[in-house]
Amino acid sequence: MAVRFLSEDWLDAATQTLAADADYRAATSTTDLKLQFVVADAPGGDVEYGVTMSNGATSFVAGTLEGADATVRNNLETAVAISKGDLNTQAAFISGKLKVEGNLAKIMMNQSALTALAAALKDMDIEY
Repeated sequence: MAVRFLSEDWLDAATQTLAADADYRAATSTTDLKLQFVVADAPGGDVEYGVTMSNGATSFVAGTLEGADATVRNNLETAVAISKGDLNTQAAFISGKLKVEGNLAKIMMNQSALTALAAALKDMDIEY
């Protein structure tokens, strides 16, 4: 059953998908990263959610994530393109479609974990 992108159901499904993926958990077994995401122009206004990656366990939560290492900002069009795999996050950053505030070095140090995250979520059944 498809989950609506950026909804509470999507956050829960993403967390469950990652928990069930042994390859993903192994790829992120040493990761310690907290990211706040802000997606502008979503129906109903901006959407904020946080992602905590800690030693192979990853959780998505609605709202503000206290103690985030960085905040990632983009609009809905960019977020959808990244989610679908039509746009690489690095290309989005370089082109200015994605903005990062905070500890950019920590994001760069954990690039392989973020790549694993995208790969593990690419087959989710999402309604855009």
